[in-house]
Amino acid sequence: MLTIRCPPRSVLPQVMLRALLCGMTHPIIIAPSVLAADWGRLHEHIRHVEAAGADWLHLDVMDGHLVENISFGPAFCECVAKVAKVPLDVHLMITRPDTFWPRFAKLAKNITIHVEAECDVPGTLRAIRSTGIGCGISLKPGTPFASIEPFLGEVNLVLVMTVEPGFGGQPFMPEMMEKVREARKIRAARGFGYRIEVDGGINAATGKTSIEAGADTLVAGTSVFGAADMAAAIRTIRAAA
Repeated sequence: MLTIRCPPRSVLPQVMLRALLCGMTHPIIIAPSVLAADWGRLHEHIRHVEAAGADWLHLDVMDGHLVENISFGPAFCECVAKVAKVPLDVHLMITRPDTFWPRFAKLAKNITIHVEAECDVPGTLRAIRSTGIGCGISLKPGTPFASIEPFLGEVNLVLVMTVEPGFGGQPFMPEMMEKVREARKIRAARGFGYRIEVDGGINAATGKTSIEAGADTLVAGTSVFGAADMAAAIRTIRAAA
């Protein structure tokens, strides 16, 4: 019989140890949302947050139709890409991602679309993935988790919105943890490898709640970019894992 021995506790970093004990399959990633940055000091803020320990940068693209706000488009994301050294996580909160995703393909590590989009969702996911970019599926708080289940075997990331998408600074919705737990349960049961991302109201306390439910990728906006010390804010969120 094959015996698998784990390294002693003293050898494992504490965050990794907690991840193993919780049955997680991915290390924790902190992805500050550029929506919360000071756009008048965009490049400065990007360099600052990367030096502070950001793993990814999260880009929320909104069209004013799928969500009740307009944020920025490909040109803005290209400005971010000019200075960013960490991977870019593009979240397309738009009705027609099938039309627009190619404009983000050269700069993105991952492109996430919404199940509520008015397009061929599975076809768009396949098209994104065929280019070698990671693809993700997201859903609004009011959308049943069952709506994304058909796509879970085809994606690299599942994004659970923990606020109503469109605006930063909203309070965290703890009831969304049921969707995170369901994503974790299905991933384990079916042997899928997707990351589980949460976005909205994430700080040290809500990050801990999300990780305990099964999240491994945390989008944090105001709690990072609005902090007097970004490095301390990121360390606090990461330590809460």
